[in-house]
Amino acid sequence: MTQVIEEPGTAEDILQSKDTLGRRLHDILHRMPALSPLIVLILAGIVFGLANGRFFTPENLSIVLQQAAIVGSLAVGQTLIILTAGIDLSIGAVMVLSSLVMAKLVSDNGWPGPLALLIGFVVAVAAGAVNGLLVTRIKLPPFIVTLGTFSIFTALTLIYAGGVTISLDPNTFLTWTGSTISFGRFDLTFGVIMMLLLYVVFAYALRQTAWGRHLYATGDDAEAARLAGIRTNRVLLSAYIVAGFVVGITAWILIGRINGADPNAGLNTNLESITAVVIGGTSLFGGRGAVVGSLIGALIVQIFDNGLALAGVDPNYQVLAVGVLVIVAVAADQWIRSVKS
Repeated sequence: MTQVIEEPGTAEDILQSKDTLGRRLHDILHRMPALSPLIVLILAGIVFGLANGRFFTPENLSIVLQQAAIVGSLAVGQTLIILTAGIDLSIGAVMVLSSLVMAKLVSDNGWPGPLALLIGFVVAVAAGAVNGLLVTRIKLPPFIVTLGTFSIFTALTLIYAGGVTISLDPNTFLTWTGSTISFGRFDLTFGVIMMLLLYVVFAYALRQTAWGRHLYATGDDAEAARLAGIRTNRVLLSAYIVAGFVVGITAWILIGRINGADPNAGLNTNLESITAVVIGGTSLFGGRGAVVGSLIGALIVQIFDNGLALAGVDPNYQVLAVGVLVIVAVAADQWIRSVKS
């Protein structure tokens, strides 16, 4: 009797045998990091809409968007830095300092609004440059650098403000971002429009320009990027400076939101911006993510806060829900980045 011995499969057969559902899902999420937060956003909207009929009213959706404008705008700058495998814990403090400089120059010194806005931008960009120089020139870890500058900028804000909240006329240049355009019962502020424009501009810049590609390459593997001819230190510094520019825009949006400047405004925006970016699918290890995911992440946070509040849930559980979302998002990122499915 002749014994038939089966030959081992070819390399192609072996690879095809591993093409499981989990592997396909893994590959899809790796190619489209904003897909999973988008699914969460849609499911959350459906659940909260069914739980409370007021959730999908135009008035409530207007409030959600206006609340997301500040964190969503900051998340653009935070995304740029996290894509380089860095982090900025001072971003909210810089926003508040910049907004106070703008408002105080107009209120106390009588400066024209556009000139005060320009000075506020300079402050925000300079703060970003300080962070970037400490990271690139002195080679300090971004976490330590921005933890230190967070305290410095917070102290400067309190000293400069003198504990005083500044109120501005709602019809001034600086408060223009709080003006609304009405579509029936739905109100859209210019601050929200500016936030959306930021996402359009940076979505294009990250995907369609050499600077954006260098940013991804530096975050993915800085040494390999350097060997490929990319000036990684310059790319890192530019990320912090451009993020500072975004913070200046956000400070203007904040002034329009509260019709003035408050040294205690935005106490949690540092962490909220990081939360939005992480939930939005951008990897804390750098090199992977899409800026639109950060917008989705900011909306998820606001929808959870708003939906749970409408449902009468204790505010402490709202914070708990966001914390769980962050842990799940980081765990998902670890799985997506893994070699094995």
